Amino acid sequence: MLSYIRQCVSDGTQVSRFNTLAAGILGAPAHFFFYFIFKYGFHLPYENLFLRLIATVLCVAVLLKSSLPGFIQTRFTFFWHFTIIFVLPFVFTVNLIMNNFHELWLYWEIFMLFVLIAFVPNWLMFAFDLFLGVTGAVVFYFLSTPRVELKPEFNIPLYLLVLVFTIVAGYVFSYSNKRGIMAMERNNALKSLAAGIAHEMRNPLGQIRYNLESIQDELPLYHADRNFPTISGGGIERIYEKVARGQIAVNRGIQVIEMILEEVRGDVPEKNGFTYLSASAITRKAVDEYGYESNEERQRVHFFEDDDFVFRGVETMYVFVLFNLVMNALYFLRSFPDGRIDIRLKRGESVNSVTVRDTGPGVAKENLEKLFDPFFTSGRKGGTGLGLAYCKRVMNSFGGDIVCRSVQCEFTEFIMTFPLVSESDIADFETDLYAQYRELFSVKRILHVDDDPENLVLIARYLLPLSVALDQVHGGTEAMEMIESRPYDLVLLNLDLSVIDGYELAFRMREKGVFLPVVAYTRKSSTLLKGRAEKSGIQALLPMPVVLSELLAALAGAIRTKPGSLENFLAGKTALVADDSAINRMAVKNILQRGGLTVMEAKNGQEAIDTLENHSCDLLLIDIQMPVLDGLEATRRIRAAKRDYRDIPIICLSGDCDRETIRRAMASGMNDYLVKPVDSKVLLQKIVGLL
Repeated sequence: MLSYIRQCVSDGTQVSRFNTLAAGILGAPAHFFFYFIFKYGFHLPYENLFLRLIATVLCVAVLLKSSLPGFIQTRFTFFWHFTIIFVLPFVFTVNLIMNNFHELWLYWEIFMLFVLIAFVPNWLMFAFDLFLGVTGAVVFYFLSTPRVELKPEFNIPLYLLVLVFTIVAGYVFSYSNKRGIMAMERNNALKSLAAGIAHEMRNPLGQIRYNLESIQDELPLYHADRNFPTISGGGIERIYEKVARGQIAVNRGIQVIEMILEEVRGDVPEKNGFTYLSASAITRKAVDEYGYESNEERQRVHFFEDDDFVFRGVETMYVFVLFNLVMNALYFLRSFPDGRIDIRLKRGESVNSVTVRDTGPGVAKENLEKLFDPFFTSGRKGGTGLGLAYCKRVMNSFGGDIVCRSVQCEFTEFIMTFPLVSESDIADFETDLYAQYRELFSVKRILHVDDDPENLVLIARYLLPLSVALDQVHGGTEAMEMIESRPYDLVLLNLDLSVIDGYELAFRMREKGVFLPVVAYTRKSSTLLKGRAEKSGIQALLPMPVVLSELLAALAGAIRTKPGSLENFLAGKTALVADDSAINRMAVKNILQRGGLTVMEAKNGQEAIDTLENHSCDLLLIDIQMPVLDGLEATRRIRAAKRDYRDIPIICLSGDCDRETIRRAMASGMNDYLVKPVDSKVLLQKIVGLL
């Protein structure tokens, strides 16, 4: 019931731009002139100039929404409903009662009901607004002096019947008209969405193709009877970079799809996944990871990170908001060769902010207030119109907002505001983090290698509350001596060490047969260097400045999956992969076999159950949408079966990220849910956790 009421309030409090125009253009002059028409034209016994003037002013204020004071604009929904309650049911019913139910006002009351239905399309909110307006009119009547003596001479039951039928008929017509309009809008939106997806995906797909072609150019000519010539060091480095850029483009494409699906479904971000983030670190990461079409594009983006602050949110959501703003700005700067984009952080007394400002063509004044409407696009061909609406919802979910300021032919700037985070909130968050990781890090010995004194102090402050044994050295040579002289559980290092850098240090460790988990951090693009770092024996690479939550998560992941531990732990275990796509099975099988698992395959849910009947398996990875028997029903049957395999751990691997689908999957008995394409590290860590 509460959910239904909330939905009714949401539906009934939507403010349409066309409704505000109609209320302003029709309501303001009507209330003003009808006072004189009724009083001096029809000589009705009661008219109130004061009420008419208030109604006129309210209608004009609604029409000039963008010029209202900020505190009213932020609460415009309440102001709008106050206006329609006052202008329609209150004023009309006051005149009906005070004119002793005059025949003319009986007609106008019916007219008022039709207009109110048009403005408030939800029956519950309509009833609420009508009740408040009529009740207010009745109170007004009893407070009036001298009080009008009421002697209604019309057929009250017959008139009430007409009123009830008017309301019912009004909502029937409103509903049928709304359904027709929604169908047309949905059709147009789907066309726009299809074109938009195609347009948005061309960019990451084009980057993938370009990087694959670049890798192919670096590879030597193949001949069956000849040895391969050695690829130069620079060539290897370029291959690593192109692979990294291809992976970024893949992730970008996935994010585009997820953003569009979330906006179409109207999903509200869940706050249980929120964490505290450094605005500087995450913005730097976004700027580095964005899929620029050229180095010239990259040079246009300037990030000023000297006023860092902490906010509470979700990293991927914030990064994608920034991607949208940068993407739009770069698009409009194409015809402005000297244009640039400045991203600035600012700490404030009431809110903190991130501003993205471009010196492009600007936005027309009439489009400013519509920028964040779903499916609205301003001058950009092929866009979905979903990006800025998504940005608005994300920022609102963070407890903040996003607004746009622009002057045509000068600049456009989007200002993202974030609520202040108190020191006590951060302290509580850090306390919870330490409690979460304290058991894992107890009695662990960590070697920290860095030649920057500030980093040495920062890491010590982060790790010492965990009661770890922390040794700190300044260079690679000293680090190798320490590693050879005493046992360590993990090495944490600055990738950009002088003399012997992090790559070389990790390589020397492996060369000497020391297979310790290694976590590194860098001021360069951690995403572009990730592949090379992993090949060097580094389990995780973090961007700088290092953030506590990211650091502890990376260290914990490295300790849990230290080199050789996965293979040793998973050796002898058997996984069953059920998916109707041979390509998907092959991709998952490759990940599992690299982790040391033996893999069996099934094409649908029924084959998976048959396999479990005849073979011993330690784990089931299953898709949802499959022929014969889908993943949900197969899971239910497995959990209901009175066989040994009923308790087998089950991970769902699906391309569907809808929350309701995930809820149904978990309710069917699955242990975990991952969205395809899956990250190999995440998948293996999930498997280790379940087994």
